[in-house]
Amino acid sequence: MKKFIFLIALVTFSACKNDTNKDGSSSENVVNVYTHRHYAADQLLFKQFEETTGIKVNVINASADELIQKMSIEGPQSPADVLITVDAGRLTRAKDQDLLQPIESDVLNRTIAPHLKDSENYWFGLTKRARVIAYSKDRVDSTDLTTYEDLANDKWKGKILIRSSENIYNQSLLASLIVHNGEDKARKWTEAMVKNMARRPKGNDRDQIKALVGGEGDIAIVNTYYIGNMLNSDNPEEVKAAEAVGIFFPNQDGRGAHINVSGAGVARYAPHKENAVKFIEFLISKEAQEVFANSNYEYSINSSVQPAPLLQQWGDFKADSLTLSKLGEFNKKAVLIFDEAGWK
Repeated sequence: MKKFIFLIALVTFSACKNDTNKDGSSSENVVNVYTHRHYAADQLLFKQFEETTGIKVNVINASADELIQKMSIEGPQSPADVLITVDAGRLTRAKDQDLLQPIESDVLNRTIAPHLKDSENYWFGLTKRARVIAYSKDRVDSTDLTTYEDLANDKWKGKILIRSSENIYNQSLLASLIVHNGEDKARKWTEAMVKNMARRPKGNDRDQIKALVGGEGDIAIVNTYYIGNMLNSDNPEEVKAAEAVGIFFPNQDGRGAHINVSGAGVARYAPHKENAVKFIEFLISKEAQEVFANSNYEYSINSSVQPAPLLQQWGDFKADSLTLSKLGEFNKKAVLIFDEAGWK
């Protein structure tokens, strides 16, 4: 709480000094970005946007929950123009809390596939990430891996590493299973997963990889970009750990591997709405998407951009085409099932 109060006190924008248009919006040549992302690639792109457009980018970094709470507290006085966060579940939450506004953009609608954005244009995917199975090359035969559902099999008892149920990535994965398989099957899967865990969930996806290599388990569920970043880390131990695991894309004979997005939406009270739209359009341009792909090892939202060479080594894969707003729609149900199953 102290951190959040400090954040509000530290970051202020003086709206009273801004020139305003007839519609009440500010004519100041800036865009105020509230972002959960914390990558060097993003900072590079923000600078490029400034140089290309002359629009100054003011960046506020914090966790997704802090940013959403901040926007809610600020209300109509919020200086936020753009909210950037990870996971469609969080983006849907921001929409449901009336913190975003719909926008019309031919560029965004033409570039982003319908299932990777909000159906009413409240938010748009910026990058894709797949949630896959990482496995020990020494202890697991990849031909034994098939689907997410198969992880409930007794053969994986005591072998699965995965992070907490509080993690939005896991909540969205379970939400997708609820949509595809129904609530009852999703509940049984969750209960079996708890029994098959190698240890009590803890840490982030990097920690699951390190525990896997350390012999605490044989397989882990992680997002692909974590492995990409570990393989290109300045830390030799992270590189060594990532090199010791294989990557498996589940459900290739069915619906495809679960994917999610990082995404952006225009804030409900954006004082620089036009600049905000330009900013999001820039981030899904071919040039910007190449930076995302090659610097952070995410999959591009723009079909004209190829994956980074490292990701190409992992091969093509079939991705689940589920409408991602469903992940937000079924988030509360997923959380409830996690709690009932004792997934800590």
